[in-house]
This record gives sequence, C-alpha cells and structure tokens, in this order.
Amino acid sequence: MNIATPPTLPFYHATGRECALFETAYENGLPLLLKGPTGCGKTRFVEHMAARLGKPLYTVACHDDLSAADMIGRYLLKGGDTVWVDGPLTRAVREGGICYLDEVVEARKDVTVVLHPLTDTRRSLMIDRTGEELTAPKGFMLVASYNPGYQNVLKRLKPSTRQRFLSISFDFPEAETEIAVVAHESQLDPNRVAPLVRLAGQIRRLSGMDLEEGVSTRLLIYAATLMAGGMGVDQALQAAIIEPLTDEPDVQLALRDLIATIYG
Repeated sequence: MNIATPPTLPFYHATGRECALFETAYENGLPLLLKGPTGCGKTRFVEHMAARLGKPLYTVACHDDLSAADMIGRYLLKGGDTVWVDGPLTRAVREGGICYLDEVVEARKDVTVVLHPLTDTRRSLMIDRTGEELTAPKGFMLVASYNPGYQNVLKRLKPSTRQRFLSISFDFPEAETEIAVVAHESQLDPNRVAPLVRLAGQIRRLSGMDLEEGVSTRLLIYAATLMAGGMGVDQALQAAIIEPLTDEPDVQLALRDLIATIYG
C-alpha cells in the first residue's frame, strides 16, 4: 500500500476528456473504473487527479492473497495490548480520501463483496470485527483499474461489479503525445525520444511474435532515462525493452533486428 498526500502535482498529459470525467465523478460521489494495458498511465492519472483535487490517495496493489481484512483492517498486538488498525479502504472512508485499487481483478473475491455497498447509494462500509458501519463522506472516491488483456476465466471482473462503476478506457497515446511524455519524464531530448516511440509503435503492431503485450510507455521512459544518463542506445534498449518483454532468445533476436531497422 502506498499513501500519497498532495500538494505536488504529478505530471500527466491528458489525451481526451478523462480529467473532466474524473472530476465529475468525484463531485457526484461516483466510483470509477480504468481499463487499459500495463504501463499506459492509469496509475499516474489517478495520482495526478488526487493531487489536483487536494485529496489523500491510498493506493493498493492488488494480488492473489489480498483479502477483505487487508482492506478493512484487523486487530494487532501493540505493546501487549490488542488494538484495532484500520486498513487503507477504511482510512480513505474515514478521511474522505481516494482509494485506488490497482489491478482489482487480482484480488480475492471477498474484496469485491466489500466494495459493493460503497459503489451504490448506501456508500457504506461495514466493519464486522468492530460492529461499526461507516458512511462515506462527500469527498470519498473509489477508483479501480485492470488490464483487460490479462483477464481469464478465473480472474474476470463480474458484470455485477463492473456495472457499479463509470469506466474509462486507456491506451498508449498518439506518437506526438508519447514523445512529449517520455521527454518530460526522462529529460531526454525529444529528437532522441522520437525513434524510441517509433520503435514502440512497431513492436505494438507486431503479430505472430510471442509477446503478451507491446512495450509500455513506462518502459520507454526507463530506456530514455538510461540514455539521458549517458548509457549507449544498445545497452539501454537491451535493459529497458528487450529483457523486460521476453525471455525467449529467438524473440529477443527479432527485437534486436527491429531495433537495427530504426537505429541503423
């Protein structure tokens, strides 16, 4: 779990009306679901909007073992006493903050059951262990995200849960926007970023290659950061793009061939 408190405003380059939709959802107490591939900017968008609205942000990276108790809280031993400790969801409700569940489909099913009363007119959170029932104040917002490309039969957001959220689809930005984002984040000259973005576009359009996903904007920023620090192009791309994308030697070779066509 990560707790971020404004005032700094993380950089985010809007690609449409997503900021206005987030603000409208926030003002009306509506939950929001972000859908899109890994590394396309979903988490940065939430961080940006939380800072922009001046709200504390509780970010939870969901995983197979994440339970409802992890979200709500539990009794712990402290100094010989048993005390109740709020989880991130409970803290966000008490404070009127934003709770962001990153990759919500990875969490256990009992987590989504807890979320349901917070996503309708009840806006309530029941803490069975203490007998409390909290009503979310104005300012509390629930945001979740997932990658549709990684869904399978066992890990799929149920329609009964999806239909409780407004939704925004994210994708990798247009080339001009992606160049601006990568250049800003890495401090690498845009003219040197442009070939990286062109390479990413070609990788994303490849078919028949054993890649679960194309290269993310995040990886481009990593590569550009290495280059801005003085690392050579070949080494930077090996460490930031080829190795993270695949372990298969033949696929790595194909990626190096593609890089050679871009960088000559």
